[in-house]
Amino acid sequence: MEAVSHRELTTMSRLLVLVLALLLPAAPAVAAPTGWTVRGPGEVTAELAVNSGNLTLAVHRQGRAVLQPAAVGLTTTTADLTRDLALTGRSDRVVNERYTMPTGKRLQRTARMTESRFGFRNAAGTFDLVVRVAADGVAYRYVLPQPATITAEASSFRVPAESKAWLLPYNAWYEANRVRTTAGEATGDFGYPSLFQTGQDFALLTESDVDGRYAGSRLRRSGDGFQVVLADPQVASTGTTPWRTAIVGDLGAVSTSTLVDDLATPSKLADQSWIKPGKVAWSWLSEHSSPGDFARQKQYVDFAARNGWQYSLVDEGWSAAWVPELVRYARAQGVEILLWMHWTDLDTQQERDTVLPRVKQWGAKGVKLDFMESDSQERYRWYDAVLQKTADLKLMVNFHGSTIPHGLARTWPHVLTMEAVRGAENNPPAANNPVQFFTRNVAGSMDYTPVSLEVGTKEASIAHEVALPVVYESGWTHFADKPEAYERHPQALRYLNQLPTVWDETRLLDGDPDSHAVVARRNGDRWFVGGIATQERSLRAPLSFLGGGQWLVETVRDPATRADVVRDRQVLRNTDTLTVPARRNGGFAAVICRNRPGLQTCDQPIRQVPKTTLTVTPGGVTDTPAGSPLDVTGTFTNGDKEIRDVKLTATAPEGWSVTGPVVTKRTLAPGESISGSWRLTAGTRVGPVDVPVVATFGDVHVEQAVKAFVPPPTPSNGAQVSDLPFMSETNGWGPVERDRSNGENTGGDGQVLSIGGTTYAKGIGVHAPSEVSVYLGRSCERFTAKIGLDDETTQAGSVAFQVFGDNKPLYDSGVIRTKGAATPIDVDLTNVRMLSLRVTDGGDDRNFDHADWAEAALTC
Repeated sequence: MEAVSHRELTTMSRLLVLVLALLLPAAPAVAAPTGWTVRGPGEVTAELAVNSGNLTLAVHRQGRAVLQPAAVGLTTTTADLTRDLALTGRSDRVVNERYTMPTGKRLQRTARMTESRFGFRNAAGTFDLVVRVAADGVAYRYVLPQPATITAEASSFRVPAESKAWLLPYNAWYEANRVRTTAGEATGDFGYPSLFQTGQDFALLTESDVDGRYAGSRLRRSGDGFQVVLADPQVASTGTTPWRTAIVGDLGAVSTSTLVDDLATPSKLADQSWIKPGKVAWSWLSEHSSPGDFARQKQYVDFAARNGWQYSLVDEGWSAAWVPELVRYARAQGVEILLWMHWTDLDTQQERDTVLPRVKQWGAKGVKLDFMESDSQERYRWYDAVLQKTADLKLMVNFHGSTIPHGLARTWPHVLTMEAVRGAENNPPAANNPVQFFTRNVAGSMDYTPVSLEVGTKEASIAHEVALPVVYESGWTHFADKPEAYERHPQALRYLNQLPTVWDETRLLDGDPDSHAVVARRNGDRWFVGGIATQERSLRAPLSFLGGGQWLVETVRDPATRADVVRDRQVLRNTDTLTVPARRNGGFAAVICRNRPGLQTCDQPIRQVPKTTLTVTPGGVTDTPAGSPLDVTGTFTNGDKEIRDVKLTATAPEGWSVTGPVVTKRTLAPGESISGSWRLTAGTRVGPVDVPVVATFGDVHVEQAVKAFVPPPTPSNGAQVSDLPFMSETNGWGPVERDRSNGENTGGDGQVLSIGGTTYAKGIGVHAPSEVSVYLGRSCERFTAKIGLDDETTQAGSVAFQVFGDNKPLYDSGVIRTKGAATPIDVDLTNVRMLSLRVTDGGDDRNFDHADWAEAALTC
């Protein structure tokens, strides 16, 4: 037989394989996967799926569907990334982070999450979906390959129609009453956080890590789900979106979750030692006009000092003329001052670079910024700018009229609290109080301004009010009532004086969003418990969270009729349950400490600052031309207790210099004094300057100021006041305007000065009450102007124009109540050093009080 070649054998083998392939049945094709699971470190999982190119995400807990499959995706100006999607890859990692917060449910945090990054593409483009699953929830965000303009998100959440829902009808300041409904019955737009209950599972929907790189959003009931709707029609994204966040678990896990902070950008601050939470005395709610009253604000400071409260907030109406003196008065007693501002006071870089350093120079420790009322990207960029500037200056922040927290306090820990709640100033129904613990306060510190004893509706009992600053967490707790109201309730005040505002641990002991909440929080070795109810019931606090042994439990509760709380004490164990009967809208509060023989109370001593005095010379106002010397002295005298590590020095204002030693004393006995002398050289910035002399001991700052004045050049003949530097200025609405009317609240928004139909190119536009001062140096003889109400308002105001020379009245127009032709005035200025132009509100209110000093000129 002829041999068969290797090539022939290979050909025959290939033919045999082909014949067998045709004869044998075909093997089934392997389909690409269309579903993926991300498992967290606990009982929660995320389920991703692609069906017909549409991407969905669902959330399960213990195998139960908590959130049903709902759309995921987004659109940009160049791509629709919501359909025909295919997976391009997946990577997994575990996120383990430890961080410390100065505020919140607990100070020490551990974040452990499983993260899966899924790549998707369609014909229009690509994106990554980053999914994180923690023991207490699920979050996802989109990451695009490059910056893009986002036009919408398909992001949505679905829960069964019969699920209970506690929802907040949306407005951009989040101050509506929360409503109880079902997922199927809800209609309209809702603000975060939104709480749903399906059987034994709860889901709280919100967002995290939102800043000026994106815009805020809200939920809109759409179809059978809740659609994420952006605040802006277009968002200029860096390519990474915020986290769409679902906190999932039982009610205890959801209400004590820190997932919103865990997802946020880590702290931008290396040094947090200057961030100090605390209790705040606050006068605006109980006395609306009091922030404009220097003497009354000193009384709030005195009250805070007596009771060991760390701060006093001066709300709308304060005057730059006396705030520095109030700060000095407060700090000498161990109390720090916080100042309210409208956000538009800081809406430009120039304002942020001038106003905030001035507040810092005065010695204030923080600012309350109000009326932002927007979730737009533009407003979020304002938040970024303000937070960077306040951080640079070490000024703490409270945002009022604001968006909700979305991890902001982790990124910027000097955010001590945010409003975004229908708090005490809006007279909320007491029935709306328990739900706030389970919803809004989960997202972050909440400035509800609690403990209204005599102000407001008085719907909640005294014990209910006293319990609120335990139930509600806020790094700064601003108490709503006046000193006299608290002093008429000494047992309530005693409890408040012991209450901290920072917590090492938080636990839900009992509760339901509709009816009641009993919450325990630990600070050091003491536990504080607060319980509130909407209907008559027994509030229960199982004490199993305590360690073994005996514990002293001191409880404050309501008496039979509305009055100061009654205080009880008993010794209990962790096997016991503290049960307190509460009437409708009632409650209780307790403090718990480990018992020992002879212990009578859990109370700790209230901090009291020793009395001291500091005197400085020279007194009065000293003219100090630029470059000239100013010699100052200071004597610091101790009062009733020995103090240690005392330092006394003079501080050079910006642009000045100082020579002379820091005087120190290791201990200063009662009645003992130390003194020092310093020479300062004046800087070039004209106007009044405070030259501080400062004594410190421990963390107490005692300061007095020598009043210097760096004079500008005296005015030339015919000088227009609007062209001169203002030595001081205050205005009832917005800034004083030069050569234009007052307009609205923003600088430069006025119009041409117009009185009785006649326009004027030069002059000053103000809003009562206002005052402008200019330096004359006794070089001018007369002041002339045309005065009247500006034509720009829809109604006439009521004002009085007044001219003062060195605080002595030189002219008074009387009250002007109607618009009309300008009134010419001519005032003698012989021997006047400082000219002040004042406009009062006519003795009624300041509505429409737009006043003009037209053609305000000097004869010199």
